[in-house]
Amino acid sequence: MRLDVQPWGETMAELVSAARAAETAGAGVVWAPELHRSAFVTASALAAGTGKDAGGHSRIGIGTGIALAFARSAMLTALAAADLDELSEGRFRLGLGTGVARLNQDWHGVSFDRPLPRLRDTVAIVRAVLAGGDPIVHKGLRSIRVRGWRRPYPAVRPHLPIYLAGVGPGMVALAGEVADGWIAHELCPPAELRERIWPALRSGLARSFSAGLPAAGSSSAGSSSAAARLVPGFDVVAAACCSVDNDAAAARRRAANVVGFYASVRSYADMFGAAGFADVCEAASEALRSGRPADSLGDLIPDAMVDAFTIAGTPAHCAARILEYDGLADAIKLSPPSYGLPADEVRHAQNRLLELVGSM
Repeated sequence: MRLDVQPWGETMAELVSAARAAETAGAGVVWAPELHRSAFVTASALAAGTGKDAGGHSRIGIGTGIALAFARSAMLTALAAADLDELSEGRFRLGLGTGVARLNQDWHGVSFDRPLPRLRDTVAIVRAVLAGGDPIVHKGLRSIRVRGWRRPYPAVRPHLPIYLAGVGPGMVALAGEVADGWIAHELCPPAELRERIWPALRSGLARSFSAGLPAAGSSSAGSSSAAARLVPGFDVVAAACCSVDNDAAAARRRAANVVGFYASVRSYADMFGAAGFADVCEAASEALRSGRPADSLGDLIPDAMVDAFTIAGTPAHCAARILEYDGLADAIKLSPPSYGLPADEVRHAQNRLLELVGSM
């Protein structure tokens, strides 16, 4: 199973330095999120700052994990992806996700109407633009009509992989149907993969593959090493906030704010409710409505909920928890806890995480 990293940095220079450290530790891909920075600009910096071994060859992959699918036109998304694949010498992976309604409507002023078919249209348009054909025509919730235009620069490779993020069964199934990979939410424990994600993925994959699909973790699914995927041609990327410390209580405390932040967001209520934490979500939502910052709700989160949705504890404990994903995912994207923490504490947490990646 591949270990990926979503690096953190108080400055862009520090973020690139963290990506280099992840590369040295043996991480397979570094992923750039989109909330406080532009995913594409960050990915560009990561691409420029990594990728050469002692022989001058490209190594670590670069991905957007994830870029907001609706905040840009699909054509701009495709052009940015093509440029990044060139900049990274073929190491780029385009990760897209919808975000939630409020993020799209209130922050970016774009429609969130029928996000699933809108995302399907986005992928279709991106693929058409990347193919460089003339004309490029697609009709749907997102449409494009381009005639007399052809990208004059040669593509680095014939197929640039597209990943979709999703939590609900419809979005997860869409990833299986139209994408090259699926990226998990930051809080995605093995039970979530086994009980909710894989059934939806198989549903979508079945619409793309004519042959029957192996069960996740079965011997027929193949090795979960970097050389073989659970489903040929499709990359399943789990994710976890990973808080590592010799003091297990301190590790849990750092991770609690991450859980609290998402517990206050209605879109994730079903995920937490299925694990028996609906009452905690209600308390977090009420605290948010009362004016508390979303990244300061960790004191409302019991240790059992932190343990259920993050990897937090001593290095040995965290290593064992990471290995629980083997056979359920091709990779796991690990990120340090950062919500509501001072920069020095996030820096310490990231250093411990990278030490762990290097030891596995």
